[in-house]
Amino acid sequence: MHQEMVPSSLLVSLAHSYEEDPRQFVTLPKPVVDSSLARMAVAEMRNQGYLEEQMRGVVRLTFRGYEFYKS
Repeated sequence: MHQEMVPSSLLVSLAHSYEEDPRQFVTLPKPVVDSSLARMAVAEMRNQGYLEEQMRGVVRLTFRGYEFYKS
């Protein structure tokens, strides 16, 4: 995986889930949860207010994150 692709691919997946139901949390696949690169991306997105993390590997996009995705 390329570093710059991880946040984008996470954002796209979470945006699709948000469009279906903005209240629903998504469980990330085990390879994503186990990846240090993906964990850094999730932490950065959480710190920027783009996603909420219910527990490690269970996340949902925020309205702010969805607006970022659309722009």
